[in-house]
Amino acid sequence: MAMDPAAFFPIFLVVGFFLLSGLRVVQQYQKGVHFRLGKVIFIHEPGMTWIIPILDRMVTVNMRIQTLPIPTQKIITKDNVSIDIAAVAYYRVTDALKALIEIEDLASAIGEIAQTTVRNTMGQFMLDQVLAATENINEKLKEIIDERTEVWGAVVSLVELKDITLPESMQRAMAKEAEAEREKRAKIIAAEGEYQAAERLSQAAAVMAAQPIALQLRNLQSLVEISAEKNSTIIFPSQFFTTMRDVFDFVAQEKTALPAKPTVHVTAP
Repeated sequence: MAMDPAAFFPIFLVVGFFLLSGLRVVQQYQKGVHFRLGKVIFIHEPGMTWIIPILDRMVTVNMRIQTLPIPTQKIITKDNVSIDIAAVAYYRVTDALKALIEIEDLASAIGEIAQTTVRNTMGQFMLDQVLAATENINEKLKEIIDERTEVWGAVVSLVELKDITLPESMQRAMAKEAEAEREKRAKIIAAEGEYQAAERLSQAAAVMAAQPIALQLRNLQSLVEISAEKNSTIIFPSQFFTTMRDVFDFVAQEKTALPAKPTVHVTAP
């Protein structure tokens, strides 16, 4: 007696639904932890896989780098200054099994550890160190947090202090300190310039003392520079006439100092 194919349709439908309901897809950035009756039996790599419905369960774990903001913490530094610090941490899961089995909520646990670590660590530094040695502090925070999260199958790759808020009174004090420091540098630079100018003037005075005519020539040069504008009234002091006399005397002395030309006598034959 021939069986009617239509009678097998419900069976085919149930079997097809059973097979399709067991299909699972693991994304490229995930790993799948395969449970059977509550026990881990396999770690699935990215791709399509199949589990036994009802008996099996698969949980995917994100293996990408996660961003974890650390809320603003009120810190008292080593020199008793109250500041507010906000930070951010970056972590990623390296062991999907530990991240799922060892800790209930990995992100929340890392966030709590990060807040506690920031409060305890920042209190060991002076305010100037917090502001100037940020990179060293970031590295120390990363090492401490990473050491505690390693047992959970996660690695903290970076911790950054992103916001440091100082009290207004401290900001005003630091502004005054910076202004005083700038004024000090300006005065030192001005004093150094005066010192160098005095040295040059001393050297020039020594040259003029050795050659008095140099001072007179400098006076004449100053008069030439003033008259170049052609819009100034020049008053010649009595020293000007002395200057002219000194110049003429100098020229006369130079002529006297020249060797006399030899006289040639011609005798007639």
